[in-house]
Amino acid sequence: MQTILVAGAGKSSIYLIQYLLSNAPRHKWKVIVADGSSDAITEKTQGSPYAEAAVIDITNAEQREPLVTRADLVVSLMPPHLHIHLAKDCLKHKKNLITSSYISPEMREMDAAVKEAGLMFMCEMGLDPGIDHMTASQIIHGIQRVAAVITSFKSYCGGLIAPESDNNPWHYKFSWNPKNIVTAGASGAKYLQNGKNVEVAYADMFDSSKKIKVNGLGSLSYYPNRDSLSYLDIYEVPDIKNFMRATLRHPSFTKGWCAVVALGITVENDSFKKDGQTYASWMKAKTGYTAGSLEEHVAKKLGIDKDDKVMSMLKWLGVFDEVSLGTGSASSGDILLTLLLDRWQMAPRDKDMVVMQHEVEYLHKGKKNKLISSMVLKGEDAEHSAMAKTVGLPMAILAKLILTKKVSLIKGVVIPNMPSIYRPILTELSHHGINFTEEVE
Repeated sequence: MQTILVAGAGKSSIYLIQYLLSNAPRHKWKVIVADGSSDAITEKTQGSPYAEAAVIDITNAEQREPLVTRADLVVSLMPPHLHIHLAKDCLKHKKNLITSSYISPEMREMDAAVKEAGLMFMCEMGLDPGIDHMTASQIIHGIQRVAAVITSFKSYCGGLIAPESDNNPWHYKFSWNPKNIVTAGASGAKYLQNGKNVEVAYADMFDSSKKIKVNGLGSLSYYPNRDSLSYLDIYEVPDIKNFMRATLRHPSFTKGWCAVVALGITVENDSFKKDGQTYASWMKAKTGYTAGSLEEHVAKKLGIDKDDKVMSMLKWLGVFDEVSLGTGSASSGDILLTLLLDRWQMAPRDKDMVVMQHEVEYLHKGKKNKLISSMVLKGEDAEHSAMAKTVGLPMAILAKLILTKKVSLIKGVVIPNMPSIYRPILTELSHHGINFTEEVE
């Protein structure tokens, strides 16, 4: 019997765990699900005889390492900064690893040792990063096979709320790790435009004037995602003039979030004593308020009219409310997150929506062409979300392919941009309704 260790039973894990458990009888698998919450494990495993619960602190080596030693394969859905604990164990005990997160500097430093051990640490194997790499590579390799020259590549992806469940002025609800929303863009972004490297600071990231059209959805705003330049060599596009990876949001969201960033209430390097304080007094302290109307003061600080739509969005969040913050101390980012967890929570029957679109321009026999490849997927409900499906299934399918020896291991710390990996996974994802439509202009 083969054993799979799944670390993490949070929002994005339900499809991953259910897929592995549904395949377990045929392949004789034991699926160990490790998490800090017994309830989360029970929700995802549903009493399956092929599942084993492990309620642990993932940072505790005495609890974690014995599980890694038992596993034939480790799949991690833990928060990004925790993968490294499992990675070190996997290297020590010679286990292959799959994660959904960006390759961290610490993980990258392990590449030579992972290769030497003959292992594969497949990172960035979720939605974004993940499906974006696989579909982009498929498109790029296809264009290059006909001797065309790619001049521009832009990839957009966003986890949004489906129109039928969109009932707040931000046009947004949480379908994945809420903390990541608060910290998104804090490190700025880099991309290639007209052959020149462009760097964007956090304060300038959320420019709502940048939009693309998506069939059936109209215009969506985007902001550049992290360091796109680091993928130029990986994607092998030497003659490219424009290269950007970006995140999609509703235009109202980017306009409102630009104000939130400008007010300094997403920062995590400050400390605010909450005792006897309210959201309103926190805003006063953060914005240098002295007298008069707090809302008028904030509007003036933002350089907008007090009747501007952004002000009504901020008011809806509750940042002006005389509601107690509780006790102790917290960063502004954590205070804001407490508000957002309440206001942007999905109701049980709410549906989320994942949107991904690649726009590729290329020259073929002297003619300019533009290919647009798009995917729009809605979730079933708050638990069976499109986000969980698109993050979890690629990891689960790869796990099956590895354990059944249907793919050759790519040794080292890698991402899924090679045909031997993306072809079978994209084929199976299409059977689960994760499909792209293409048009050439």
